[in-house]
Amino acid sequence: MKRTVFVITILSLALVSGCQGPSSKFNYPPARRDSVVDNYFGVNVPDPYRWLEDPDSNETLRWVNRQNEITTSFLATPVREKIKERLTNLLNYPRYSAPTKRANRYFFSKNDGLQNQSVLYFQNSLADEPKTLINPNLLSPDGTISLGSTSYSHDGSLFAYGLSQSGSDLQLVKIKNINTLADYEDMLQYCRWPGIAVKHDNSGFFYDRFPEPNSVAPADRFTHNMVYYHKLATAQTADVLIYEEPENKELGFHPFITEDGRFLVLYVSHGTDPNNRIYYRPVDSDASFVKLLNDADARYEFIANTDSVFYFQTDLDAPKGRVIAIDINNPARQNWREIIPQSSDILDFAGCVNNQLVVAYLTDVHHQLKIFTLDGSFVREIPLPTLGTVSGLSGNQFDTEMFLTFTSFLFPPTIYRYDIKTAQLAVFRKPEIDFDPSPYETHQFFYASKDGTRVPIFIVHKKGLALDGGNPTLLYAYGGFSHSITPYFSVGRIIWLEHGGIYAVANIRGGGEYGEDWHRAAMKEKRQNGFDDFIAAAQFLIDQKYTNSHRLAILGGSNGGLLTAVCMLQRPDLYGAVVSLVPATDMLRFNKFTIGRYWIPEYGNPDDPEQFKYLYTYSPLHNVKLGVVYPPTLVTTADTDDRVVPMHSKKFVATLQYEAEGDNPILLRVETKAGHGHGMPITKVIDETSDIYAFLFKALNIPYN
Repeated sequence: MKRTVFVITILSLALVSGCQGPSSKFNYPPARRDSVVDNYFGVNVPDPYRWLEDPDSNETLRWVNRQNEITTSFLATPVREKIKERLTNLLNYPRYSAPTKRANRYFFSKNDGLQNQSVLYFQNSLADEPKTLINPNLLSPDGTISLGSTSYSHDGSLFAYGLSQSGSDLQLVKIKNINTLADYEDMLQYCRWPGIAVKHDNSGFFYDRFPEPNSVAPADRFTHNMVYYHKLATAQTADVLIYEEPENKELGFHPFITEDGRFLVLYVSHGTDPNNRIYYRPVDSDASFVKLLNDADARYEFIANTDSVFYFQTDLDAPKGRVIAIDINNPARQNWREIIPQSSDILDFAGCVNNQLVVAYLTDVHHQLKIFTLDGSFVREIPLPTLGTVSGLSGNQFDTEMFLTFTSFLFPPTIYRYDIKTAQLAVFRKPEIDFDPSPYETHQFFYASKDGTRVPIFIVHKKGLALDGGNPTLLYAYGGFSHSITPYFSVGRIIWLEHGGIYAVANIRGGGEYGEDWHRAAMKEKRQNGFDDFIAAAQFLIDQKYTNSHRLAILGGSNGGLLTAVCMLQRPDLYGAVVSLVPATDMLRFNKFTIGRYWIPEYGNPDDPEQFKYLYTYSPLHNVKLGVVYPPTLVTTADTDDRVVPMHSKKFVATLQYEAEGDNPILLRVETKAGHGHGMPITKVIDETSDIYAFLFKALNIPYN
């Protein structure tokens, strides 16, 4: 690849004082515009705010502080305080996770309501009093240390867990004796959402980690993933390297042990590529790993094994999903057995409980649960309370009970216990929240995208809504990485609905709502399909008289933040407000930071001449136009986000503030001691959510009752 970079830093007073673009009533902080130009395959691409990529420079910090001051001042209204008060009240109720069972012990998390972090508990039977296993709230005064990866030993006596600081994806792994509640001295570093597999004899565990930072070049900080064995009560320096592939440094290895304790299995991935590999070997063997599935030709999710037969969920020759069985003693493809064939519905996920397959299907973006025998015979369907989403499904292969969490737009997350012997689904824990859903309703419609594709959209609002074209409406979507946006409950959304707001979710292409074909229809060079789907959703809401362009707001986060940024630039006339949370916006340099290179299978490679072309056509940072009136816009990021680094938001906002015409606010909100969202303390969650809705209320001129 021939690529040239020219960097000329101009520090003249004329340039510094002339860094504001079209006039605005907002006194945005001066943002120096350098003459930085990258040459991509003959195309000169300016990058005047390259200096904002350095998060620790005094100039960047001063600029960020001033941006936060402007945002805080704009949002400091009585309405924001009322929103915060109502939000705090709504969140002040006990929230539980579905229990995980090991031997006779049950493990679950609980937040009393306004605790910064949920507390992890265990009980020796469902009738026993819960005991605290770990309370992250005691680990930091501001609640910024959170629980990450967790793993329990087969007999329920050991607990390995990762701790994350300030929302970082990096974790420090520790081990606790559950019988004594004492921590071992063991501490394992260099882990990023690691897989942790405790041996059944409790002598130690397998885990994956990255190299020590000073042992590799900075660009390889998050490559060369390796699997190690850690013997209990020893130093990390004594850990034994189990597996690595130096020649394939971008592969990741997630270890787990089969429930019978016989096999160590590696889930092998390449970034966000949906196609993976599967390796295995006996747990106590030093033999080489058997590369059972090594073609990366499809997605393979291990479900369970019975002796030498491994069961997988796969989309091989079945984009909507199926279940197959492979006997590792006869692994040739002609010997594979199809257990559950592909159907018209999407096989979303599967588990094994009571030696039966529990399968969750997506039918037009809501779940159905079905049980099959291990030979694929249908047993029964588990009736669910309404159209909604199943999550947190937990159960062991040899147990006769399982737990699940069920939720929908108007149905708060409720935990159920299912007794397989009696086929009874019963409420296990029901939330008590200050919200009556009966005055509201949810509808699902389908609309035509630009190319005629039929796309589903959920719309939630008060009953008796007048379709007069003037209702404040908030449109959300994600559209990437095969992630499906199924119906889910949000406390913050209640405030929107209570004040006459409409909430809409468009299940655009790029997600997994209709299988891998739906995902691939908006990957790489087809990304515009997802943008077109979202724009068409906005137009549908207007055409159907739900709202108008002045009363329509769009919201998305991460990949969805990229989505809202792109759609704002492509159709600035269509929206009354835009919220872009922790977005990726520099699609020509995303692969230069932390784990950005692992998004290449989804987005494409900007350092490839053909893929550069289509990335450049939509990259938000490079498609802001001078003199355009853009809608009121709020962009958020966090100073320690090591997934989508904050330079994306900073450079994008600086560009918008320089180029945009008119007096609409272009605001940046930078959270401190926080990451991409995981583990954010409830105090910060309340503040950020209050800011988002205060911005929407003000931008759309919504009175607070």
